[in-house]
Amino acid sequence: MRVYNETLALRVAERLIHIQDVEEKEMFSGLVFMVNGKMCIGVSKNSMMVRLDPNTLENLSHKDGWQQMVMGSRPMKGYVSVSEDVLGRNDELDFWVNLALAFNPFAKASKKK
Repeated sequence: MRVYNETLALRVAERLIHIQDVEEKEMFSGLVFMVNGKMCIGVSKNSMMVRLDPNTLENLSHKDGWQQMVMGSRPMKGYVSVSEDVLGRNDELDFWVNLALAFNPFAKASKKK
């Protein structure tokens, strides 16, 4: 049984179809889209994780339905969670996907084990 929003995952996948190096991995109770070997976007049950430039957070105050991700009690720099409530509109989904893709070339890859 999948625990992530399959409809949202398909909509994200459609937006990444033109990119050469995309890999889908089931992790963190969801589906993560790796772009160029780096975590880029994740889809969970009722939200989407977006990896973006941490310096852009103050520019997002006008956007609804997002919050900085927290692991334990520490804010995760450069990761936000966007509620599926605002992602029903294609223009909103496009905005967040494009933000993640714009940052991807500058994102650090995880260390290979």
